[in-house]
Amino acid sequence: MKLALFLPSLRGGGAERVMVNLARGFVERGLQVDLVLAKAEGPYLSQVPKEVPVVDLGARRVLCSLPGLIRYLRREQPQAMLSALNHANIVAIWAKFLARVKTRLVVSEHSTLSFSTENAPSVRAKFMPFLIRVFYPYADAVVAVSRGVAEDLIARTGLPAEKIKVIYNPVVTPELFTKAEEPLDHPWFRQGEPPVVLGVGRLTKPKDFPTLIRAFALVRKERPARLMILGEGEERPNLEILVRKLGLEGEVALPGFVENPYKYMKRAAVFVLSSRWEGFGNVLVEAMALGTPVVATDCPSGPAEILEDGKWGRLVPMGNHEALAEAILQVLRGEKVHASARALMFSVERILREYVNVLEVKI
Repeated sequence: MKLALFLPSLRGGGAERVMVNLARGFVERGLQVDLVLAKAEGPYLSQVPKEVPVVDLGARRVLCSLPGLIRYLRREQPQAMLSALNHANIVAIWAKFLARVKTRLVVSEHSTLSFSTENAPSVRAKFMPFLIRVFYPYADAVVAVSRGVAEDLIARTGLPAEKIKVIYNPVVTPELFTKAEEPLDHPWFRQGEPPVVLGVGRLTKPKDFPTLIRAFALVRKERPARLMILGEGEERPNLEILVRKLGLEGEVALPGFVENPYKYMKRAAVFVLSSRWEGFGNVLVEAMALGTPVVATDCPSGPAEILEDGKWGRLVPMGNHEALAEAILQVLRGEKVHASARALMFSVERILREYVNVLEVKI
């Protein structure tokens, strides 16, 4: 029994990490799994289990992977295929139709479509709701990674609600806890140093790290602290300019992408998600699982669902650096909520069963 997982690459994002976690979970339970990539590149390649073959279609763009995916489906004829990210989902639907195979196809939506479309950098991306409306009905099922993503998808495209299954991301893995225990040789985390406020994510506009930096500037007026943001992206120059403008060069660090963010999460005083929109918010769950208090913006979609409207961590309005600063200060003053029990609701063990059902595979 073979299962295929298809996505553009493993360049480093929430959807990519989810697919690697699923691949590991499925293969550990006896399924044969192929990880099919439009182009085999990205930092998460090193995290793919050795038992999972990586099929590199060698395409410049996802659309160009269509002929290779058709050939793969005809040759291997997997019982089921799960794809992730909407442009790859469209290609997967076309490939199954043209290959004329019986493979059960499930496509997964990892972002809040209305926000990602309105802020899309290319004109082509703005046509995505139309393509989804036309082609998603040909998939056997559609997975949305939060209720907010599902509701937005229905409102934006008119897809029938019964076509969509909400399955939260499988975030908490045994490897998460193992990696969190690795030594961290960074002077900011030594005993007696000021507390570290941590953000993790690609340096892009949706993550809204400028609001976090401005909030941190207010925190620094109240007490000693440091801010570290792990990740890389096109907004780095703007963030560095803002740090200099606020005179925070010695208190803010942007180390770039790190292979193991969990050892930082475990040792941070507070984890902050400052996004303007999300599909789910994997990093929020990871920090919660490691026992780190969290603060998040109440953005669409994910954080309010993860935190059950503030039961497990502080929720603040999007783009409000003053409210964000006050929430961070409350945590640093000792007003902590420990949410590790809630995080276990998003374990691979638990979520994998839901994917088994929607893919109709047996383990």
